Amino acid sequence: MSYTIAAFYRFVALPDPVALQQEMLATFSPDGPEELCGTMLIAGEGINGTMAGSAETIDRLLATLHEKAGLERSEVKFQTTDEAPFGRLKFLVKSEIIAFRKAVVDPTQAGTYVQPEDWNALIADPEVLLLDTRNQYEVEAGTFANAVDPNIEKFSDFVTYVRENLDPAKHRKVAMFCTGGIRCEKASAFMLQEGFAEVFHLQGGILKYLEEVPSPESRWNGKCFVFDRRRAVGYEDYEEQAAAGLQRSDTL
Repeated sequence: MSYTIAAFYRFVALPDPVALQQEMLATFSPDGPEELCGTMLIAGEGINGTMAGSAETIDRLLATLHEKAGLERSEVKFQTTDEAPFGRLKFLVKSEIIAFRKAVVDPTQAGTYVQPEDWNALIADPEVLLLDTRNQYEVEAGTFANAVDPNIEKFSDFVTYVRENLDPAKHRKVAMFCTGGIRCEKASAFMLQEGFAEVFHLQGGILKYLEEVPSPESRWNGKCFVFDRRRAVGYEDYEEQAAAGLQRSDTL
């Protein structure tokens, strides 16, 4: 079986996360025939998940999430694989869809989105501080050329790093990135709260960049760590997918 992997998030006010969890379980039972696997987090602030299944099942999942949470297909990052990347199906209710425990921020007041095709020009600006917001073991797998590694063990440590190492008066332009974009929503909102004047973040994250920016033009080095059985993906994965005729525009 060929699995379509869909990585997504959306910050949206959900008045009853438990009710949505129950609706998703009723629609996509772990014991059902859909062969859907992966994890989706549900909180009052929105949804966050990476899930895999047949193209038809992923279509049905995204149609359901569009109806229930307003998720747009253009916000989703896609890949394909021949092996199930997850062992189970889980819909979990959490207090946050991405933990940021050391500061209270409003993710709807995030920094300026930068499309993948515009990213290289932005980070070529010598006045821009390029900041990797991911954990240290993720950075070791790959990162953008000249990116600053904050050497954090968990995302909530990003708050401490910024307060101890960065200065709004000195670092007036900051560009940040993460795997799929969700961490940057909160990180960029936090930095704006802290007084940083211009904060940009890569829309769709590294995964969208690898999907849309050709490797000869890329500023990316190495692989992108992912939280499933694949462990990491790189340009070769997208090129194999294209060679097999599995581009998103053709199949999804």
